[in-house]
Amino acid sequence: MQHQPVEGFSKLSKQRKIDWLISEYLSNDRSYEQILQQYWNNDDNLQKLHEEFSENTISNFYMPYGIAPNFLIDGKLLALPMAVEESSVVAAASKAAKFWLDKGGFKTTIINTEKLGHTHFVLNVEPHKLLHFFNFKLKKKLLEATEDITANMRKRGGGILDIKLIDKTSELENYFQLKASFDTVDSMGANFINSCLEQFGKTLKEEVANEAEFSQEEKDSLQIVMNILSNYTPDCVVRAEVSCKIEDLKDDSGISNEEFAWKFKRAVTIAEIEPYRATTHNKGIMNGVDAVVIATGNDFRATEACAHAYAARNGKYSSLTHCTTDNGIFRFWIDLPISVGVVGGLTNLHPLVKFSLALLGKPTAQELMSILAVSGLAQNFGALRSLVTTGIQKGHMKMHLFNILNQFGATEEEKQHFVTYFKDKTVSHHEVISELEKLRNK
Repeated sequence: MQHQPVEGFSKLSKQRKIDWLISEYLSNDRSYEQILQQYWNNDDNLQKLHEEFSENTISNFYMPYGIAPNFLIDGKLLALPMAVEESSVVAAASKAAKFWLDKGGFKTTIINTEKLGHTHFVLNVEPHKLLHFFNFKLKKKLLEATEDITANMRKRGGGILDIKLIDKTSELENYFQLKASFDTVDSMGANFINSCLEQFGKTLKEEVANEAEFSQEEKDSLQIVMNILSNYTPDCVVRAEVSCKIEDLKDDSGISNEEFAWKFKRAVTIAEIEPYRATTHNKGIMNGVDAVVIATGNDFRATEACAHAYAARNGKYSSLTHCTTDNGIFRFWIDLPISVGVVGGLTNLHPLVKFSLALLGKPTAQELMSILAVSGLAQNFGALRSLVTTGIQKGHMKMHLFNILNQFGATEEEKQHFVTYFKDKTVSHHEVISELEKLRNK
């Protein structure tokens, strides 16, 4: 090994962590310390707050925080906060919002809000015997044992919806689940769900040990493997859609409304049947979803995992969005499974998260679900609109232009030159470098 392991790194002060990293990995180059320090907040209390969000924190990692205006969602005009580093995401969402602004905007429907969690356990017992025990004794005990945990959630209108015994012994020997469904109202609910499940595990162990119908050998075979929520929530789903007459699909690319509708629908159909395309198609949807998820202090890894699992729910990975052009009506929609919250976690702590939620009118969790689905649908519409007309690179690379120029230390005067130069051309990395060399050699 070129480097030495460190003991007790988490117990070191922030400065000592930095000193060790620079000494061990960065050849004692103190310029790296300046890079870290320039992202510290000048407000010591705010900096401490950020450092306590996670572990072993030595600096803050900034992402652009942008605004996509003109979103008409269920009759309300909103400006969406988006935390994202990828060029053209905010621009594409904004352009799609403006396109649908005079066509009735986006309509949403909450299909369901059910969240799931499991107690996974192994028990060497006949399934019918366990099912009888569950139906006539255990289920009631599980609900009673969690009454204190669920009290506040039940006051808000949520709580445990149901508990089922799932027999998985055909897939893994002696493997069963307690599958519980929850309504967590305005919270994402991870801590609440996991607390309930851990109590399920304890109660299951106690009740099996006290069950007269089980032999001692059966009792001894019980193993509680784990108690954990599932980020796959196929019954926590929102639908967002847009529609208009095909004759109103005015596009400035030069193709007819009918051709645009046909090509757009065909592009969606390709994503429905071709996993290679569907992966990129859905990634684009999540560009829009994740940007708002991050801005509102929610877990974008959970939303990603859930969306992609849902996209493969029928045994083949497919598009999350769908399109029809029946009877002269263009309709484009998404059914998005997503579990988010507007209370708890960072929503009560991070100043920019508070700003985001205030900007959105302090939405309920269901309203935020709708906003997120709309953001994903708008991003997908913008991407497909470009793909079937001018091509994706024209808009994307134009937004990426400043990133390329900044890599080469371009001046403001040089940047303005390139804005004019690429006004009627497609930006390419090679062309930028070539023109920059010409400009500087004059």
